[in-house]
Amino acid sequence: MESFETKLLLAMILPGLLVVFFTRVTFHHIVGLILTLALIAASVYAGYTHNWILYGADALSLTIGFWYATQMVKRAREQD
Repeated sequence: MESFETKLLLAMILPGLLVVFFTRVTFHHIVGLILTLALIAASVYAGYTHNWILYGADALSLTIGFWYATQMVKRAREQD
């Protein structure tokens, strides 16, 4: 069983990284966000996330990851 601290740390890091990863793979930041949201929804449905603090950490990480992915896409389009 994972501790709450481990789950919180992962919730603060992984969603943002997943948005950036999916953006790099699909070349579109909206698709990256949607795919990450689908993964988080599946984990909530499966019962891995069950605390409002973890939901907030996921949302914060998603927001930061989406902002970074948007900046990344803008820079790539300006270079082309």
